[in-house]
Amino acid sequence: MPQHREEVGNLWLARALWEVGAVRFGDFTIGRSTVHSPVFVNTRRLISRPRVLKRAARVIAQTIAAEQARLHPRIKPFQLVAGVPNGGLHIATAFSLYTNTPMICLVARKDDPRGNYTIEGRFEPGQTVLLIDDLVTTGGSIMEMGDALRQDGLDVTDAMVLVDRGEGAVARLRHHGYTLTSILQVEIMLNNYLSTRRIDANIHKKSCDYIQRRRKEVEDA
Repeated sequence: MPQHREEVGNLWLARALWEVGAVRFGDFTIGRSTVHSPVFVNTRRLISRPRVLKRAARVIAQTIAAEQARLHPRIKPFQLVAGVPNGGLHIATAFSLYTNTPMICLVARKDDPRGNYTIEGRFEPGQTVLLIDDLVTTGGSIMEMGDALRQDGLDVTDAMVLVDRGEGAVARLRHHGYTLTSILQVEIMLNNYLSTRRIDANIHKKSCDYIQRRRKEVEDA
């Protein structure tokens, strides 16, 4: 990987995603509700860059430490981490290995038509869990996993994500009792790509207008 000077904030992640071809522009359907999105971010491509995964784990740990040092921290102390299937599993695993924090995960019961889950890994009811995902759109996957863990007596209120698409997940999750913290937002990525001439003004405007419109729709719902 070529060497670069240290970017401001977490723009190193924007660059890394660009370099692995994780950012595409066109017309995409994402998840269950995001349709005709002009921008698509496939964070799973980072699995081919172990140094980036390790750095992501370090930055997540630093972000958590800084947040917990505040007078009114948004992230409370936790004993376990859980990767949101499927994209969050590699990020959670990297964080678990970097910080030596025990990890659990959900596995769907194939023989259960109700779509219930089994928790893999050791845990005790009452333990606090930090959810980790690679990317969030509206927060549905985080809520689904958090609610499932809560049913088994675990304390789940906080989620950490590498990239937030900025489509209203923060407000929606807050409404359901979850706090979301992100390392980078797609709009910041787009601003960086415009300033570094990776994309033109038309793509930037089209993508940002879409994200802002989707965020308003979710927040007004």
